[in-house]
Order: sequence, then structure tokens, then C-alpha cells
Amino acid sequence: MTPGAISVQREDFDPGREADALIAGRRDVGAVATFVGLVRDANEGCGVDAMTLEHYPGMTEAALEEIVADAQQRWPLQGVRVIHRYGRLETGARIVFVAVASAHRGAAFAACEFIMDFLKTRAPFWKKEETPDGGRWVDAREADDDAAARWQKKA
Repeated sequence: MTPGAISVQREDFDPGREADALIAGRRDVGAVATFVGLVRDANEGCGVDAMTLEHYPGMTEAALEEIVADAQQRWPLQGVRVIHRYGRLETGARIVFVAVASAHRGAAFAACEFIMDFLKTRAPFWKKEETPDGGRWVDAREADDDAAARWQKKA
């Protein structure tokens, strides 16, 4: 894995700058697929004012490294960058960034989607939403598990 491929941080990030850094000086890259996740102002019909993400340092980075390593074994990738924020985030704030570089778009798209599906199900983050009715922990969703399970069929 490329050093610096994974960051778990409080600070915001610039998606364009991160994507540019991923391919800086490279001529073998033909495609870069990116994903940016944001804090929504509503979830399951309830307004959301902010979200707090918690994690266990060390454990979280190891889980993200394993997800990226799995993607690198499945597809021919020239680079991967994953950033996941923690702490209190206002609505509209960036939470997660995934960028995947490959010679061809198919591998870049598939690997980006794979990484996001497994970030949702394997990465040890705990999310608490601030709503007008008070705080509530966000439970895992069956749809996220179903999205990750489809990759098992393609293994």
C-alpha cells in the first residue's frame, strides 16, 4: 500500500487537491474515480443538525488499510486515497473521500464503489446525529450490508 493512502482526521480536505496529488507525475493513469460523502440535513424522515463520528485510533486505520488492500488485490490500481473524518460535523460538511486511480475506468469505478461499500460495513466508526428531538445513534443499515454482500459473489 502506498504510504499516506489512508487518513483518519478531524480536519476538512480539498477533494480536487487530493485527486491531483494522487496522480501527480503519473502518465500511466487513464482514469480517476472519486467519491465524497457529506452530512445530510435529514435521515429517515428526521431533521439532522450535525453528526458526531467516533472511532478507535489504530483499529480504524487498520480496518481501512485492509479494505484498500482487498481492492488492490481485485483490480489493477495505480493509486488509492481514503480520508475519513471524525468529530462533530455540521450538515453539508465533508465526511469521507475515496479516490482510485487506474489505467481504465472500469477498475477505477468498481474499486471506488467497493471501498465505499466496505467503509460503510467494516470500518469501526460510530455515528451520533443531533436532531431537533435530541441525539440518536445511527444503526447499521440492511441496505449497506446488502451492497457489501454483492462483492462476495464477485470474488
